[in-house]
Amino acid sequence: MTATVAATGQQSESFSHQKRGRWLDHWEPDNLKFWESGGKLTARKNLIFSVFAENLGFSVWVIWGTVVTSMGAAGFDFLAGLGKGNPTAVSNALLLTSTPTLVGAALRIPYTFAIPKFGGRAFTAFSAAMLLIPTLGLAYFVNQPGTPMWVFMVLAALAGFGGGNFSSSMANISFFFPEGKKGAALGINAAGGNLGVAQTQLVLPLLITLGTHLTAKDPAGYRFGITLSVLVWVPFILIATFGALRYMDSISTAKSDGKSYKLALTNRHTWVMSFLYIGTFGSFIGFSFAFPTLIKANFPDLAKIGWITTLGNLAFLGAFVGSFSRPFGGWVSDKVGGAKITVIVFSGMAVAVAAIMAALELKSFPLYLVAFLALFVLTGIGNGSTYRMIPSIFNAEAKKYASEHGMDIAEASASAKRQAGAAIGVIGAIGASGGYLLQQALRLSNINFGSMAPAFWAYSAAFIVMAGVTWFFYLRSSFAIGRIPSLAYAKV
Repeated sequence: MTATVAATGQQSESFSHQKRGRWLDHWEPDNLKFWESGGKLTARKNLIFSVFAENLGFSVWVIWGTVVTSMGAAGFDFLAGLGKGNPTAVSNALLLTSTPTLVGAALRIPYTFAIPKFGGRAFTAFSAAMLLIPTLGLAYFVNQPGTPMWVFMVLAALAGFGGGNFSSSMANISFFFPEGKKGAALGINAAGGNLGVAQTQLVLPLLITLGTHLTAKDPAGYRFGITLSVLVWVPFILIATFGALRYMDSISTAKSDGKSYKLALTNRHTWVMSFLYIGTFGSFIGFSFAFPTLIKANFPDLAKIGWITTLGNLAFLGAFVGSFSRPFGGWVSDKVGGAKITVIVFSGMAVAVAAIMAALELKSFPLYLVAFLALFVLTGIGNGSTYRMIPSIFNAEAKKYASEHGMDIAEASASAKRQAGAAIGVIGAIGASGGYLLQQALRLSNINFGSMAPAFWAYSAAFIVMAGVTWFFYLRSSFAIGRIPSLAYAKV
């Protein structure tokens, strides 16, 4: 690829690639002339293919949230009776849906480090191609009626590859864009991935139903429908893999900063924000995985409606509204302050959970759906507001430390950006693990108490605690020694 760019105000040079792949040896996005002379087009091209690959990663990651609702009808006894609230079936379903969440969360940290080592182009292609393993594996074993549950547990774990894609994709795109445009680019990248959850929960039930209409509404028909719904992703995975290899680039100067990771890990705000992100993103991804199962278990009569409920059992609406509200959370936090919005979000989430419990008592599906959608909207806003808080916190703390120790403010701000970037990788991984904890709490509550109500009330209490933690660390008018008095003016 050749594109003429201005490397400095007086000279111009072309992008160059090393022989071992499409590597950009010179990349200077913060140079305005460089950016306008070709850098912008290259960055946008890489963003497009990154969003496509990440969207498929989320789509495969969340497949099990929908597939388990039809596996009982497909002849797998360990999920029989799910639509009638069978406690064993509900427990097994939540175990299958939570396993990809845990694996995806764990993979986020090594996937972050993979970009500097292997390059964005090669690793995007690799991570996309890895999605073929869980999809083709599920398509094969679902047509073996005697397949034991442990095999599906392994396949569910392999679907976790899709969850790790988020970190590698975000780390890669962050290198391509200048500081002033990085937030918007990362927001588009994140929202594009999150929408994969909604599209899977919309498309898969429709294809499963189509499969039974083309064959018969018997176990074999459901197995055919599940196979159809899984194989539909394979052509897109192949396109994403080829597109990354053919059109994406790697930046040779994109190197990991081990020192910043060490500093971020010793900074208490990394762990405070990880705790808060468990409440926002952990709730978004955890409830996204569990929502189809919760609807089927709590309102089994909806299955009689037919094609209306095949729209993901309406479960896709949760991830859909949660994905679109995320950019709004970042935008309003810029205006009001991330900490204020986060406190409001957690308070609202506690109220939404109470409304969900009231809906179950009244056996009102409309109220149940509206309350859950409100919860999803709030998680999306909270995802945006917490991510907005992270760089502000590190920047304010660095400036305070620099002023107290006579350091250069600009140097301290640059260090803060590196630490914030490192912290985001850790916070993202821990936040995603919250989705696993949430689903396990639902499962254990169902086993031990015969109801998920204790788990939901525990969530409500946890959200109130998280609101208090946000206020304690980032909104109080006076801070204890060692905290950050300047945060009040940093709009965190």
